[in-house]
Amino acid sequence: MKIPFIPENAPFNDDQKVWLSGFLAGLHTRSVMNPVQETVQTNLNTQAAPVLDILYGTQTGNAEILADDAAEVAKLNGFAPKVQGLDDVSIEMLANMHAVIIVISTYGEGEMPDNAGLFWDALCASTAPRLEELSYSVLALGDTSYDEFCHAGKLLDTRLEQLGAKRVNCRIDCDIDFEDVASEWINITLPKMREEIGSDLSSQVQVAPSVENQSVTNVKSLWTRKNPYESRVLENRLLSAGGSAKEIRHFSFALPDEGMGYEAGDALGVVPLNDSMFVDALIQRLGVDPDHHDTKFDMPIRQSFTSKYEIVTPSKQLIDKIALRTSDDELSSIIANGDKEAIDTYLWGKDALDLLNIEPQLGFGVDEFLTCLKPLQHRAYSISSSPKAHEGEVHLTVAAVRWIADGREHKGVCSTYLADQAYEDATVPIFMSPNKAFRLPENHDAPIIMVGPGTGVAPFRAFLAERQAIGAKGKNWLFFGDQHRKHDFIYEDDISKMSDDGLITRLDLAFSRDQSEKIYVQSRMHENGKELFSWLEEGAYFYVCGDATRMAKDVDEALRDVIAAQGGISKEAADEYVNELRRAKRYRRDVY
Repeated sequence: MKIPFIPENAPFNDDQKVWLSGFLAGLHTRSVMNPVQETVQTNLNTQAAPVLDILYGTQTGNAEILADDAAEVAKLNGFAPKVQGLDDVSIEMLANMHAVIIVISTYGEGEMPDNAGLFWDALCASTAPRLEELSYSVLALGDTSYDEFCHAGKLLDTRLEQLGAKRVNCRIDCDIDFEDVASEWINITLPKMREEIGSDLSSQVQVAPSVENQSVTNVKSLWTRKNPYESRVLENRLLSAGGSAKEIRHFSFALPDEGMGYEAGDALGVVPLNDSMFVDALIQRLGVDPDHHDTKFDMPIRQSFTSKYEIVTPSKQLIDKIALRTSDDELSSIIANGDKEAIDTYLWGKDALDLLNIEPQLGFGVDEFLTCLKPLQHRAYSISSSPKAHEGEVHLTVAAVRWIADGREHKGVCSTYLADQAYEDATVPIFMSPNKAFRLPENHDAPIIMVGPGTGVAPFRAFLAERQAIGAKGKNWLFFGDQHRKHDFIYEDDISKMSDDGLITRLDLAFSRDQSEKIYVQSRMHENGKELFSWLEEGAYFYVCGDATRMAKDVDEALRDVIAAQGGISKEAADEYVNELRRAKRYRRDVY
């Protein structure tokens, strides 16, 4: 049998051809395994196998994807894997487990992700049981740009050890480029776990399903972060009206005929380019030739600055180095004191060029500067379309970020890349980021409450289009708001029509600057507390999308206040009511 190859005229770029060639070669390798390998695999597939519980805590879906990957490797190592979100696991269930892998991301400033908070609370309780019978390992995801890098994973790892659990392999803390490092860790850890627990755990034994014969439930797309699809832009339309303080745009991208499906509630990853004017300004400030060879990427530095490095947001390493060299007493002092709030205030609105210009005489060799840079990352945006209503397309709703500081225009990397370069018929690299934690109820008759001010309305536009397309009978309540109705009521025609047609059962608007007293979506929640609580009592699902720093916290507080007031219960009882909503997957958030 010949190894399959990709024809030269196949409609793929070089990276895609390499990926496909490797994939097909892997299939070929499995098909010609020698008899010894076949015998080993057959034994692993048919013998009684110990259960491996693979638990994940995720905010955007990355940890869940890795948990599913680990499950596939676990089957090849003779385990019967069981994948669950952390909040689906009670402390009593954990106490009866023998082998556990935990994959967890860190959210915000060192917080547990939404689907791990209840589990963490139970694990920290004074009543938590001893776990001497548990063998475990933790894979942590994070971003070194944040001070509390992988903090959630570190906390879980330490707490399990405190409760007597045995660590089989050291925790690994993965930065934003996590795929290869995580894969290597999984392939090292699972054989260690198998060796640690053996195969004689009668209380934990079940027959492992055949790897070859099992149905595939998670079909992975050919198009990924490292191999994005070059999509044609179908539409780039300004949504906010003249006079608005914001520039909000609607984008539509064409999808391939197959291999790139999505569901309402998912996110779309966009791989941007850095702004050419900023690239040139940075090169000039460093005093380097634009054709200077970047050995890391084997290309001219102007090209690598454009497409390979995160050059706008200053890295922690760059900030620290400049603080050590500059005569700027304010920066040096706040870095030395480690005052996070003061550091954030000082850095607000500053990009890497601003930091270099703190002291015009400050020299920085280009090679040293390159060592301080992180890879240019994709940006994920909540999808604002339904595949059932917008076949062959995917839509985004994006606010272009621009501001003036020190007499120079500053730009958000991806939002202005889209606004300024994603013109009609241009191509933009994209890929899907599934978010299973932010989906419509399986019960189409269930009522839903959606709170999404500003661009937070994006996934709810998708939800409503989806419910209309499938003929869902459940009631739909939308809370939307922004600054001014005249300028900032994005998708007004669509939303008004859905309201008039009865698809939106209730529509509550909050435009904060249209009156002397500022009114927000949480204000409308309080005003309509009696009916809101009634919907919850009927089984409504409660969704929030948008700013995590203030809006989502204010909405959460308002929800608890409404439940306490309308239910006639204490604050503590209202908190438990919300926890029950979370356990039942009826309180879902897509916040950033």
